[in-house]
Amino acid sequence: MSDFNQPLSGNEMPRFGGIASMFRLPVQLSAEGLDIAILGVPLDCGTSNRAGSRYGPRQIRAESVLVRPYGMATKAAPFDSFQVADTGDVALNTYNLEKSIAIIERHFDEVLASGAKTLAMGGDHTITLPILRAQAKVHGPLAVIHIDAHADMNDHMFGESITHGTIFRRAIEEGLIDPTKMVQIGLRATGYAADDFDWARQKGVKVVPAEECWYQSLEPLMQEVREQIGAEHPVYLSFDIDGLDPSVAPGTGTPEPAGLMTSQGLEVIRGVFGTNLVGADLVEVSPPYDTTGNTALLAANLMFEMLCSFPGCERRD
Repeated sequence: MSDFNQPLSGNEMPRFGGIASMFRLPVQLSAEGLDIAILGVPLDCGTSNRAGSRYGPRQIRAESVLVRPYGMATKAAPFDSFQVADTGDVALNTYNLEKSIAIIERHFDEVLASGAKTLAMGGDHTITLPILRAQAKVHGPLAVIHIDAHADMNDHMFGESITHGTIFRRAIEEGLIDPTKMVQIGLRATGYAADDFDWARQKGVKVVPAEECWYQSLEPLMQEVREQIGAEHPVYLSFDIDGLDPSVAPGTGTPEPAGLMTSQGLEVIRGVFGTNLVGADLVEVSPPYDTTGNTALLAANLMFEMLCSFPGCERRD
């Protein structure tokens, strides 16, 4: 019998019954005793187009009841490898973005002080900045693998320096990220100028537009990424669901056509295994724009793959 928390089996309680915690895991308010804390950050007042990602954590949890405990292709067994629990949501100030960012940072400071790694679900992409601030206090400048339709490297938006479209510029400026160990995958669509992606490139970021990913496996790319980052440097994975094509993930605030396919998203996350992953997030799921729940279901499966990519996750023969 494993000493680790196990998801509630569909043979014990029907998947449409019971409490919809993340992966049907136990819920605890503290991260004490955990290897990985799963937590929701239901913020969407940093978004620039369609709001609604504040409902992301709740919907992802509801759809996660269908995720089973073993990866059939990878043979990964995260719940036999780590002590994992759902630690609930960050209690935000829904009327003040600046105060919410400070609340998120303090919350992650406490989780990291307990010794747990973090797997967060948003919420809009603004949440990643305070998480990176907390992570960098522990680990120093991080390597970052960023999947997104957008670079999120704007200097300002409507005069504001912190929004979901400016966070990685701020993170580089603040020294939270080592830009020579950062890769952005899936950037695409229209912009304001031909040099929109050049600021990051000039800092040393590897930018992989979606067009370079079309019609091919991304396993070779992830091998290059692992070589670029190395096996020891602390890594943070940030996955914006709009990095995927809206045909597979329509429930998001800023969809862009011609994105990554689901299989490519899986390849990217699986390709992180072998790095020193210390934290991850899945952001920008906006349930009001996908009444089928399929975007949230996909997000839950991507988060399972993230669990499987933390170092030390057992692979079964």
